[in-house]
Amino acid sequence: MRNGIISLLAVLFGLIAGAVLMAITGNNPIEGYKFLFEGGLKNLSRIGNTLATATPLIFTGLSVAFAFRTGLFNIGAAGQMLFGGFCAVAVGLTFDLSRPLLLLAMVVAGFLGGALWAFIPGLLKAKFNVHEVVSTIMMNWVAYWTVYYAVPAYFKGEFLETESKKLPDAASLRTPILTDMFDGSYINMGLFIAAIAVIIFSFIINKTTLGYELKAVGYNRDSAEYAGIAVNRSIITSMLIAGGLAGLGGVAFYAGNATSIQIGILPTQGFDGIAVALLGANTGIGVLLAAIFFGLLYSGRGFMNAMTDIPPEIADSIIAIIIYFAATSILIERLIRYFNNKKKNRKSTITQTTDQKKEEE
Repeated sequence: MRNGIISLLAVLFGLIAGAVLMAITGNNPIEGYKFLFEGGLKNLSRIGNTLATATPLIFTGLSVAFAFRTGLFNIGAAGQMLFGGFCAVAVGLTFDLSRPLLLLAMVVAGFLGGALWAFIPGLLKAKFNVHEVVSTIMMNWVAYWTVYYAVPAYFKGEFLETESKKLPDAASLRTPILTDMFDGSYINMGLFIAAIAVIIFSFIINKTTLGYELKAVGYNRDSAEYAGIAVNRSIITSMLIAGGLAGLGGVAFYAGNATSIQIGILPTQGFDGIAVALLGANTGIGVLLAAIFFGLLYSGRGFMNAMTDIPPEIADSIIAIIIYFAATSILIERLIRYFNNKKKNRKSTITQTTDQKKEEE
């Protein structure tokens, strides 16, 4: 409850700051927000695109949140997403299977690819206490250059060397039923996989022995080891799960939102996942709602820019401010505590004054 209030206040402060920025630049904030939200919610097609934009963010947000909950800072979700997506695309372009089997193989390949990319930082952390921030950042760029080489070498597109061949329909997460339901948007089955991931995330963290052990290691590594928990194994397991979730984000993005994989681009959704996890208070449902909100801002900013003179960077500024307030949640918590204490003191003073008057009478 407290974390939810803090997240809502972070969003509110971000929207207020965005309104101030719009006013400073000579624009009408009410009109700006009207078109921003219309851009993401005006019709079924825009709603579908908002949900599709949010889908990879759900996976990367869960990835970062899972690591946070177990005492690790996974800043390598971008590389894990990229490599997991590459593995899925490679399977989709290589094998000729029935659609259900092919999609299942791609999802498994994406999860394993992301998990593999997180395994090395997990191993370095467990065995040599190498900080995961450093190692995951390095792995981001290893993934970048690996894909940069492998796509033109093995999966070069028909017309461009900078992207892979187009995935066949059997290897796409898009389905005519969803496309028609949302008037031609690029919403895809990745959203349903993300919903399942949210449920599994919450179950593991809150209801299983594994989740308890992973959180115990995150809270206090020495105490967990004293209690008999295999600390090194827990660290590696945590990173494997976090990396696998980010890898699924790559599957949803490259086989759902897109139809191929491009080189020379490190997906920003991996870094946005940090913001999603912070705003979502590292909970499954919180990450889901935060990702949809960010998807709305990203989907609507182009429409806002097209209908007004407000630059799309205003939406980016709003997101940045929201992240700032979410990251400094302890200040908001102290502010809430201050007003609560002030309210209690006022009530106490009134009660004491009333009692004194009664005694005097």
